[in-house]
Amino acid sequence: MTQNASAPQPLKIAVLGAGTVGTDVIRLLGQHPKDFAHRAGAPLEIIGIGVRDSSKDRGPHVDRSLIRDDLEALVEEADIVVEVMGGQEPARSLILHALENGASVITANKALLATDGPALYEAADRHGVDISFEAAVAGAIPLIRPLRDSLAGDRIERVLGIVNGTTNYILDAMTRTGQSFDDALADAQRLGYAEADPTADVEGQDAAAKASILASLAFHSRVHLDDVFLEGITRISSDDVAAAERLGRVIKLLSVVERVTGEDGSEAISARVYPVMLPNAHPLASVGEAFNAVFVEAEAAGELMFYGQGAGGAPTASAVLGDLVSVARNRVFGGKEPDESFYAKLPTAGLDALSNPFYLALTVVDRPGVLADVAGILSENGISISTIHQEGATDPEGSDASAHIGIVTHTAGEKDMQTALEQLRSRDTVTSVDSLVRVEGE
Repeated sequence: MTQNASAPQPLKIAVLGAGTVGTDVIRLLGQHPKDFAHRAGAPLEIIGIGVRDSSKDRGPHVDRSLIRDDLEALVEEADIVVEVMGGQEPARSLILHALENGASVITANKALLATDGPALYEAADRHGVDISFEAAVAGAIPLIRPLRDSLAGDRIERVLGIVNGTTNYILDAMTRTGQSFDDALADAQRLGYAEADPTADVEGQDAAAKASILASLAFHSRVHLDDVFLEGITRISSDDVAAAERLGRVIKLLSVVERVTGEDGSEAISARVYPVMLPNAHPLASVGEAFNAVFVEAEAAGELMFYGQGAGGAPTASAVLGDLVSVARNRVFGGKEPDESFYAKLPTAGLDALSNPFYLALTVVDRPGVLADVAGILSENGISISTIHQEGATDPEGSDASAHIGIVTHTAGEKDMQTALEQLRSRDTVTSVDSLVRVEGE
């Protein structure tokens, strides 16, 4: 709607969700109403706060008279709907209902966008309204708009980032203190960095949803959550962290999306989330505690780094409110956010299309010839060794003595490495394959 510039009518805002993020959105809007009115071109008036449990105390910043549990009716009354309730349903149905009724939508719901984004984007396009989601990836860090708008004149080759604060805190604590995974997780939960059920974070599901969104934006294609290879950090041990330190590296959980070119010259998209060893000199290696950072490699712009707080009420609310101002301007002055761009329609590639160095940790029988046997198996699969380190025998006096060895390979194919692992596990001289961690950023 276009308002009279001399006396703009307030825009009616419905907020769905009054948890940590929703409460900070409400608080900040209430603290600076005149500033937001000037920036948006009209006053922003919260007409209702939609919640599933209207009896719950929402704190001093939430006006109880605005609490609503008739969520469908609420979105029908709004010019702009801010969805910060999370989850698949009822968020999906409410967003679609809002779009169909002509309301623009701001959402922080990365899981929903990673699974049902195209349906939501199509509904927004069909009804001539906006759907914006800066807060869905990396919290307060401006990332979605730079990828979609600022770099629209460039060709993005690769995006890799630390986009989950919980796992970064855990890995950073393991690196700094030598803690085990379990102890670092317990500390993260005590400090509020990890949920009581941390599965979505530590198994990489949260980071995978964000990788899906980043890949779709960067490569103008639709990349579904199911297209993202996923491996969490629960298998990372304090021994792995110590080995990385010894090698001048650090372990981080990365979301990596990039173009890959096949032997026939065709392009595809690789999207994956897994723990990697990064050289200490890499810009992402120094990102500590619960911070996020994203590293973008573009053809013309070169290397770009985005860094900041990737979670939390106020940081995420900052991104939500940035979208709110932008969407409000469009409704006041006319205009629309860019539609979904998926013209490239690139397919996705599995891990078999990739090659990279690896760190491999084995426990082997401590006797002559074993290292040569291991090296031979790797060589038979086209894998050459960069460095090898033996950490000593567990029982140097006994007949069943075993040794721990760590190997860093040169670049090797994922498929070749998996074949080599199967062969190593079948050898009676190999007690166990303890770890396999990819090496990035060489």
